[in-house]
Amino acid sequence: MGATTIGAMVGAAIDGMSGEDGVADGAIIGAVTANVLKVVLPLAITYAVGWAVLRGAGEIKNKLFGETA
Repeated sequence: MGATTIGAMVGAAIDGMSGEDGVADGAIIGAVTANVLKVVLPLAITYAVGWAVLRGAGEIKNKLFGETA
């Protein structure tokens, strides 16, 4: 099952728990949120890993060649 479908089902379930009539708006919000997360999470993880690698490389350089001002 795709992330969009799961997001729609979770959004509909959460919206249905509130007791309001209709769950279509919750399903739409859940589907949109799932699609946004499919794009944003990989970018955020890639950025974090890259930042950590660059920071580690800087620390290794400082240990090998000494501190530079």
